[in-house]
Amino acid sequence: MSKGTVVLAYSGGLDTSCILVWLKEQGYDVIAYLANIGQDEDFEAARKKAESLGAKKIFIEDLRKEFVEDFIWPSVQANAVYEDRYLMGTAIARPCIARRQVEIARKEGAQFVSHGATGKGNDQIRFELTCYALYPEVKIIAPWRIPEFYNRFRGRKDLMEYAQKFGIPVPVTPKAPWSMDANLMHISQTIVLSISQAPPDLYLMTKNPADSPNEPDVLEMEFRNGVPIKVTNETNGISKNAPLEIFSYLNEIGGKHGVGRIDIVENRFIGMKSRGIYETPGGTILLKAHLDIETFTMDKEVRRIKQGLGIKFSELVYNGFWYSPECDFVRHCIAKSQENVEGKVQLSVFKGQVYILGRESPKSLYNEELVSMDVQGDYDPCDASGFIRINAVRLREHHRLQGFSGKKQ
Repeated sequence: MSKGTVVLAYSGGLDTSCILVWLKEQGYDVIAYLANIGQDEDFEAARKKAESLGAKKIFIEDLRKEFVEDFIWPSVQANAVYEDRYLMGTAIARPCIARRQVEIARKEGAQFVSHGATGKGNDQIRFELTCYALYPEVKIIAPWRIPEFYNRFRGRKDLMEYAQKFGIPVPVTPKAPWSMDANLMHISQTIVLSISQAPPDLYLMTKNPADSPNEPDVLEMEFRNGVPIKVTNETNGISKNAPLEIFSYLNEIGGKHGVGRIDIVENRFIGMKSRGIYETPGGTILLKAHLDIETFTMDKEVRRIKQGLGIKFSELVYNGFWYSPECDFVRHCIAKSQENVEGKVQLSVFKGQVYILGRESPKSLYNEELVSMDVQGDYDPCDASGFIRINAVRLREHHRLQGFSGKKQ
C-alpha cells in the first residue's frame, strides 16, 4: 500500500535518479519534477529516464521567463551581492524552483515533496523554507538527512552500485571532483580548497579573458524602474527588448569576453566555509550598469538607506528567506527606491572587464550649472563657511574632551 505521493525535484543525474528509485522502494508514488531555468540539459532524455525508473508522472516546467522577471530583476534592483562578491545565482534560483514544486504538489494532491540537497549545504534550507512558507502542511523527505539513506550511500561508489542493481543509467565518464549547479544566471562549482588553482576546463560559461576578442562590444542599456528594458549592441546593431532575451544576450556577450569569473571562500548559512567558483557574465554586466544609472538618478540619502537594504536582501536570499515577511518588506522598499532609476548607460565589455562610457537620463539629479566651476548658479560659496564651522563643532569638542587640543597628531 502506497505511503502517499511525493513530488521530487529531479535533475536526471545520478543522485536524484537513485533517490527516485529509493523513494519507490520505500513505498511512495513519485512525481518527477524538472525545472528548466536555463541549464544546458537534454530535457527529453531526462523525461524518458524518469519514465523508465517508474515515475508516476513527470513535469518538465520552463521557468526561464519567470526566473528573470520575478527573481533576477528584483536582485538587479537591489544590487544583490553576498559578502561583497557573490551574485547568488544558485540562491536566487531555489525559490523559483521550489515555488513551482509546491504548485505541482498542491495540484496533484501530494502530501510530500523531496529533493537531493545535501545535509551540509545551503540548498536544503532554501528549498524547504520556501516549501513550508507556501505549503505549510507539506511533509518534506530529505534523503541526505535520513540515516537509513546516508549510511547506505556513503559515496559515489555506493550510488553507482545501487544504480547498476536497479538498472539506472549511469554516466560513462567519471564525475569531476567538484559539484556543479547551472542555470540562466550562472554556473557554480564547489571544489575543495586544496586545489590551489581551478583547472581551465572547469569554466563553461565564460572564455578565458586572455583568449577573448581583441575588440570590445559596446552596449547601450536602457533602464526603467531599475530594470533593463532594452539592450543595443552599438558594435553590430543587435537589439533585444524582452527580459529573457536581454539577459540571455548579456550572458552571450559577457561569456565571449570572459566577464564574471570569481573564486571565493564564503560563509554558508549552516555554519561552515566553502570554496566556490562562479561564472555570472550577464549578471556582472547588469550590476555595473545598474549601479551607474542608480547613482545618477537617486537621492544621496535614499541611496544610503537603500544600500543597507540591499545588503539585508542579499543575506535573506542567500539564507533562504525569499518568502519571509521581512524579505517581502525589503523588496517593496527597494522597488520604491527604483521609481526614478531610468535612463541609458553606455558601456564597453572587453577582456574580462566592464567599462562605463557614459549615461543619460530624463530624471538625472546631475545639475551641470550647479556643479560647474565656471558658473555661479544657485549657490553662494559664502554659505560653505558656516556649513564647515557647524560641522567642526563636534570635532572640536571631541578633541577638547580627549585632551588633544594643541597637541601634534
